[in-house]
Amino acid sequence: MQNKHIDPAGLELNEKVVHIRRVAKVTKGGKRFGFTALAVVGNGDGIVGSGLGKSNEVPDAIRKAIEKAKRSLIEVPRHGTTIPHEIVATHISSKVKLMPAAPGTGVIAGGAVRAVIELAGIHDVLSKVLGSRNPMNVVLAVIKGLSELRVPDQVALARDKEVADLDLPKHYLNN
Repeated sequence: MQNKHIDPAGLELNEKVVHIRRVAKVTKGGKRFGFTALAVVGNGDGIVGSGLGKSNEVPDAIRKAIEKAKRSLIEVPRHGTTIPHEIVATHISSKVKLMPAAPGTGVIAGGAVRAVIELAGIHDVLSKVLGSRNPMNVVLAVIKGLSELRVPDQVALARDKEVADLDLPKHYLNN
């Protein structure tokens, strides 16, 4: 899927702060403390983004993180209430595995993955974080994985085939 820029102006976006971290800079006079905030925004209908804000005060860091998240929105292809296929995405040392689930399963995911998945509007998915569980890397890995998802129509178009020519289950064709 081409990740074209999505304008957040007409969208009703929900915001969720995933992680706030206090950082320190050691100077001659002592330590100067600052904060970084990781936020995720989404409309619950296939659009989601994440951002990292830094400031000397927590509210400013959160505001900056939300502004950056609104500028990095992507569209997530879905198949009903789940994702079209299994995907494994990596960011630095965090690896996230996302698997489609049967309707009614719910979101089986930890904190950082759950925030992104719920704001993307996916209701049934299984996930596993492998490697580093750093929330910032996990969120970026999930966003990367969701952006790499493809639906059968896109794959067929890329291969110059018709979707009906492919031997797919019926539930893929009624999307």
